[in-house]
Amino acid sequence: MLHEPAMSRNHNDLRVFKLADQLVEGVYKLSSAFHSDERFGLRSQLRRAAVSVATNIVEGSIRRSERHWVNYLETSLGSACETRYLLELSSRLNLLDGAASKAMADRYTTLIKSLQALINSMPAGDSAQPKPKG
Repeated sequence: MLHEPAMSRNHNDLRVFKLADQLVEGVYKLSSAFHSDERFGLRSQLRRAAVSVATNIVEGSIRRSERHWVNYLETSLGSACETRYLLELSSRLNLLDGAASKAMADRYTTLIKSLQALINSMPAGDSAQPKPKG
């Protein structure tokens, strides 16, 4: 018989996951406007980064230890920052509509702040503890 981990979390209950999941769909729709020659370039990187935000929340939520959970949240945070940068870059390169790209980047700023707040609310793990001198 299979047992769930003692510290199981349901990612579907997390506001940060719901927002990340919505933003993946938005990035896919927005990036469909890229030129076909960007299919394997910036568009692909942007989509992978957006998907990584949500998938790291999902994968981390099943980890037993808080330390591992926080590591996945931090990876998700890094991917959210990467996605926001790629949206801004795509706008500067005129690959995306400036207003639509800015609106999406602003939504990623909200997600980044939410991820930071969730991470900061977690108990500090062993790696965050200063080592005794002696």
